[in-house]
Amino acid sequence: MPARNAGTVGTVPARPHTILSCAVSLDGCLDDATANRLILSGPDDLDEVDELRSRSDAILVGAGTIRADNPRLRVRDHGRVAAREAAGKSAHPLRVTVTSSGQLNPGASFFAGPGMPLVYCPARATAKLTEKLGNKAMVIEAGQELTLAAVLADLYEERGVTTLLVEGGARILRDLLAADLADELRLAIAPFFIGDEAAPRFAMPAHYPHGPGAPVTLADVRRLGDLVVLHYRLSSPAGNGSRQ
Repeated sequence: MPARNAGTVGTVPARPHTILSCAVSLDGCLDDATANRLILSGPDDLDEVDELRSRSDAILVGAGTIRADNPRLRVRDHGRVAAREAAGKSAHPLRVTVTSSGQLNPGASFFAGPGMPLVYCPARATAKLTEKLGNKAMVIEAGQELTLAAVLADLYEERGVTTLLVEGGARILRDLLAADLADELRLAIAPFFIGDEAAPRFAMPAHYPHGPGAPVTLADVRRLGDLVVLHYRLSSPAGNGSRQ
């Protein structure tokens, strides 16, 4: 799809098919409260997420995830990389993040390539962030107040993203679910508790469209080693955000 302007966000209603993927403890934590990243996934789960990555046009994480986990967001399996290239796609999905503060380290793995990642930010942070990141990323102004609806619309209309994989963190997942901007949820549950009220949690407090009167649809339940993976389809009760 041709871009109207490479540095601004257009107001359009369409968005990519959006899949949320995360792993949690039995008490719903995405991590513990220590400085070291807690590994919740096993090798089989990581391989499934890698398959999801290979079938996505772009991967979105919040700036907090980049600061805390320093993810590379690449397809790990060489066969899947080769299959993408054989299909005329880039070797790895487009990397995307959003930031309100602009606090991103240009040396983070997110910016190491290949390809040019996208960084969405509000107008007040654009100039400083563009100067900080230089040629390591395309900085895109997302209006006076950054919204995920505008980001998803821009990805679809201006960047040609039709399938988006979202891998966190807690606020990104909460905001997409609460705004009814997701189509699928893949939730891997590890067989232990964190038990720390300071630990980041999945489904932070918010007004969610899928309450007791409008539950999501459980599409699949599977065991992967010691983990249980739940796959939900999210259909909008009001029909506003769903792409079913």
